[in-house]
Amino acid sequence: MQDFAGKVAVITGAGSGFGREFARVGIKLGLRMVLADVQEDALRETYADVTAAGAEAIMQQVDVSKSDEIEALARTTVNTYGLVHLLFNNAGVGGSGGLLWENSERDWTWVLGVNLWGVIHGVRVFTPLMLEAAKRDPDYRGHIVNTASMAGMLNAPLMGSYNVSKHAVVSLTETLYQDLALVSEQVHCSVLCPYFVPTGISHASRNRPEALKNEVPKTLSQQVAQALGEKAVKSGKVSAEQVAGFVFDAIKSESFYIYSHPHALAPVHARFKDVTTPRNPSDPYAERPEVKEGIALALRGGV
Repeated sequence: MQDFAGKVAVITGAGSGFGREFARVGIKLGLRMVLADVQEDALRETYADVTAAGAEAIMQQVDVSKSDEIEALARTTVNTYGLVHLLFNNAGVGGSGGLLWENSERDWTWVLGVNLWGVIHGVRVFTPLMLEAAKRDPDYRGHIVNTASMAGMLNAPLMGSYNVSKHAVVSLTETLYQDLALVSEQVHCSVLCPYFVPTGISHASRNRPEALKNEVPKTLSQQVAQALGEKAVKSGKVSAEQVAGFVFDAIKSESFYIYSHPHALAPVHARFKDVTTPRNPSDPYAERPEVKEGIALALRGGV
């Protein structure tokens, strides 16, 4: 896709982070946008920014984990603009972290509901609309971008539910790529795998539904994981704005894998070598043993 002017883009998670930056790029490109987020005040801020800049947009509060709300979003999109060209399945949460067996059923339901089922619902509902548009118009071009993570390529400790959800998104999108290739040359897809980028994902629990909140305090391992996650996200040197630029470049070139830190793929290469050798999983802290020792000491109550 080379010409974006007048194209319709649906963006979930538009209230902050990558979603808001996708919308800001959309302003410059002349996109018409459908902005969706579960957090209404943040969504309104993005909407205000977009419309104040003169872009055409509508907004809708959406919990992506609920299929009926994604279906309602699709109806709103079609009723307003008639079709959709770009779909950003971007909404995501960081999860509760901690030792895998200490994640509650509610933790798993929340993380998989947003990170995985949100993408599943988006693909299931919007892809047929895009393929129908392609059949009607030989000049139509569509593109789906699913936000995964480098956690979809790796398996760092204390990130179990998040890792699982993002690996699934990578697998889903790779399969979507192959499926689309069988039926259309007009609709493409990409998977975004960012590393540590300063966004609000580490504070996503602010939007956790009451029914899925735990009734007990965080375990020690979950506290350690939260502290590590917040520190890592804040340390990121690549901005969400830069990542949004990478994404639109990938759409233009029809590139599939989108990395925020392509120079940091060494751990991914090591993991694939583990799989194909085969050998036991590599130690993620092999070059920083003091970090692993500190974490282990904290988990055992030493600090």
